[in-house]
Amino acid sequence: MILTVVFYFFVACTGIQIIYYLSFSSFLFKQKKRNQKTGSIPVSVILYAKNSTAELQENLPLVIAQTYPIFEIVLIDNASSDDTSEIMKAFQEKNENIKIVAVKNTEAFWNNKKYALTLGIKAATYDHLLFTDANSKPISKNWIGEMSAMFTVKRTIVLGYEKFKSEKTFTNLLIRFYSLLKALKCFSFAKTATPFMAFGNNLAYTKSEFFKVNGFINHIKIIYGEDDLFIRDAASKKNIAFSISEDSFIETEPHKSFKEWFQYVRITNSLRVHYKFKHRFLLSLFIFSKTFLYVLAIVLFFFYPAEIIGFCLLAYVLVQYLVIGFSAKKLKESQLIFFLPFLEIGLLLIQISIFSANLISKPNHWK
Repeated sequence: MILTVVFYFFVACTGIQIIYYLSFSSFLFKQKKRNQKTGSIPVSVILYAKNSTAELQENLPLVIAQTYPIFEIVLIDNASSDDTSEIMKAFQEKNENIKIVAVKNTEAFWNNKKYALTLGIKAATYDHLLFTDANSKPISKNWIGEMSAMFTVKRTIVLGYEKFKSEKTFTNLLIRFYSLLKALKCFSFAKTATPFMAFGNNLAYTKSEFFKVNGFINHIKIIYGEDDLFIRDAASKKNIAFSISEDSFIETEPHKSFKEWFQYVRITNSLRVHYKFKHRFLLSLFIFSKTFLYVLAIVLFFFYPAEIIGFCLLAYVLVQYLVIGFSAKKLKESQLIFFLPFLEIGLLLIQISIFSANLISKPNHWK
């Protein structure tokens, strides 16, 4: 009797996982044609920097070189202690469309990125804003054009994809796989009109949308979440759009070590307590059903006909490979598919360890 219940629970977990991956594939299908396009609109690119001398020298020229007809670049220097300010001024002297916002630390908003971004948004000339960081670079001269093309009269928030620079380490594969899975969730939920997350280094929205929800005021004391928590407050099924064309991609330098990336994932996972209930539930169900799928499969192999368990696993793996394979190809991460089993198990173990660690104590640097 107990064995039968365990088997049906295993089948249910397998079915849940298959449904998730099929739903993740929804973003790959063409978006509905949208009327009332805004045309070639002026755009303010908001570029955030904190002690980013080398990154600015490498990446800012690629933003300046964009082929878009009308845009300005608002450089935010968040109380840097290196030569970031001098580098910004040197670029400003050669480019009249650059504006600098020098943020000074205050007792109330010490080293607060959301406070710095708010000052940058207020200083922006245009209503349509496109956000990135100094450590990220557009991979095409058409980045601004591709992102802004998704704006319409009603679609006032645009999600873009952030990919990480490829390196020959397993940690780098994990970072890129984690980002790929985030993209599947981010874009598929937006496609099904339940948006809840974004890539903060490649995100666009209007200034009026920002002030409609009083900016970041609802979560200003939380260090992270200038992307996801803003989407929580401002996005709806009517005002969201996304771009997955290659020219709209941003490439970012990966974390320097596994420890650094692990801490980042741990902190960002802690943001989930601030998500809407339905999103917390769906994310938790995805992780728990995957965990039980593997655990119960191992147990049942000793007590149940192996061909039945194998058939269920084969169905799951086939759907997963197809969805992740096509998604990885679309998002220019085809290399990841060759390491999928190792990345799948590795990331699952990391998620379980992060979940356990966050139950015991909050991650460092959390406010």
